[in-house]
Amino acid sequence: MKDFLTLASARQSDRAYDPERPVEREKLERILQAACIAPSACNAQPWKFIIVDDPELKNKIADATSNRILGLNHFTKQAPVHILVVEEKVNLSSGFGGWVKDKTFSMIDIGIAAAHICLAAEDEGLGSCILGWFNEEKIKNLLNIPAGKRVILDIILGYSTQPKRTKKRKESDKVIAYNNYNG
Repeated sequence: MKDFLTLASARQSDRAYDPERPVEREKLERILQAACIAPSACNAQPWKFIIVDDPELKNKIADATSNRILGLNHFTKQAPVHILVVEEKVNLSSGFGGWVKDKTFSMIDIGIAAAHICLAAEDEGLGSCILGWFNEEKIKNLLNIPAGKRVILDIILGYSTQPKRTKKRKESDKVIAYNNYNG
């Protein structure tokens, strides 16, 4: 395994995939194991992962992620796997804690699980991209997701054909402070 900073630095949001190269089931299983062991508030695990790798269904999901008017997400048909993340109910202690602290712990938890998925994919030699822009109702209909559930993310995976980019990030002193806010 790569050291963590190298792994985290290498992971990027890929927007070009080899559509002819499927993701091996063993790799996908390891990535999903990483998602399932992600921490969550009060161990609520407020997620369900729906894997879409059937080519015909995957293309319909990809159509639900793209927007011709805004020119968004046209690359998603290239990716051989879509992982749809559905928000599930939290347990009593997580729900009560979220209510008391006015925080939506399930969204935080899903974000952590998504990070696990993307880092595990990178470790497996795969590219990934987290999508939040999609036609949720269309996806729910395609995947028989109950009306009361929310599809939070679509994470696409595949063998990237995109070169690695240098990350552009804010300077450390703009995002890190020790012992006080230092606005």
